[in-house]
Amino acid sequence: MSILKPSLLDFTQKELMEQIKPSFRVKQIFGWLYHQYAQDFDEMKNIPKALKEELAQKFIVNPMKIIRKEISSDGTIKYLFELQDGKTVEAVWLKMKDEQRDENDELIQEAKYTICVSTQVGCKVGCSFCLTAKGGFTRDLTAGEIVAQVVNLKRDNDHKHNRKINIVYMGMGEPLDNLTNLAKAIEIFQEEDGLAISGKRQTVSTSGLSSKIDKLGEMDLGVHIAISLHAVDDELRTELIPMNKAHNINSIIEAVKRFPIDTRKRVMFEYLVIKNKNDDLASAKKLVKLLSGIKAKVNLIFFNPYPGTTYERPSRADMIAFQEYLTNHGLLCTIRDSKGIDISAACGQLKEKTEGEL
Repeated sequence: MSILKPSLLDFTQKELMEQIKPSFRVKQIFGWLYHQYAQDFDEMKNIPKALKEELAQKFIVNPMKIIRKEISSDGTIKYLFELQDGKTVEAVWLKMKDEQRDENDELIQEAKYTICVSTQVGCKVGCSFCLTAKGGFTRDLTAGEIVAQVVNLKRDNDHKHNRKINIVYMGMGEPLDNLTNLAKAIEIFQEEDGLAISGKRQTVSTSGLSSKIDKLGEMDLGVHIAISLHAVDDELRTELIPMNKAHNINSIIEAVKRFPIDTRKRVMFEYLVIKNKNDDLASAKKLVKLLSGIKAKVNLIFFNPYPGTTYERPSRADMIAFQEYLTNHGLLCTIRDSKGIDISAACGQLKEKTEGEL
C-alpha cells in the first residue's frame, strides 16, 4: 500500500507555519479548514495555484469520508467514516437542547449539540458490555483523524464554525490509550483561528487508566474528565472491564482526586446500569461511600441491548430508586435517557452492522 499522506488537520497552526511560507497563508488555510470546512485544495479560492499544487504533493485535506449515516427520531445522527486505509470508525451528532423562540418567533437560544468522537479503530480494553470490543484493536487514530470527525459533522449539519459545540471523547477506543494524539487534537480544537473550542467544552471519557489520568492532568489542557465506573466492587468491575485488574477502583479514585478541575465543575462518573448486576440499593450505598470527598456527578445510563448480549436493560423503577438513593445522600445524579435508541447508536453498532452486510 502506498504511504498515506498526513492531513492538514494533523497540525497546529504553529507547526504549519514551520512548513508553509509565507506564514499569513497558514491563517488563510486555517480559515478554509475550520471556518469554511474545505474538503480539498480546489475549494481554497485565495490560495495561489502553485502553493496549492505544492501542498497537494505533501498533504491531503480531509482524511476520511462519510460512508453511512442513520438519523434517529430524537435528532441523533450516527456516522460511519472510512479512513484512508479502508478502516472504519464512528462518530455521533447529539442534540442536547432544542432551540427556543419567543411568541414573535425570535430566537432566544440556539439548539445545543454535542459530538461524540472516536479515538481508535477498535479498542484494547475489552469491556464485556461493549460491541466495539468484539472487533479487537486495530490502530490509534491520528490527531487529524480525531479533528476531522468534528469538522465533517459540523459541515454535514451546516453548523457554523463560531457556534458553540461540546466534544466528548467517548466513541470507539480508549482515549487515554492514545494520549499523545488525543492531547494534540484537544490543542488543535482550542486554536483561536480554528474552531476555538475551549477545554471547558471538551470531556475525556476513560474506562480508568489511572496512570494516564495523572499524565492528562499534568498536561493541564483544561478539559473535563468522565470516568466509566459501572461497578462499585472490583469483582464485578473486572467482569465488565477486564483492565480493572491493572487499574482497580481504588487507583482510579485516587487519580481522580489528584486531577486538576475547574472549582466550579464536577467530575462525571458514568454508571452503566445493568439489570440484576449493579442496579440494587446495596450498590447505590457503596457508590455513595466510594465517591465521598469528591465533587462528583453521577450519570446513570440504561444498558442499551444489542444482538447477542446476555445483559439486560434495567427497569425504569429501579433506575429511579437508585437515583433517589444517591440524591438523598448528597450526590448529584441524573438519569441519561438513551439517545438514538431506534438507530445503531451504541458504540460499534453501526460498524458491526455495516460489516455484517458486506
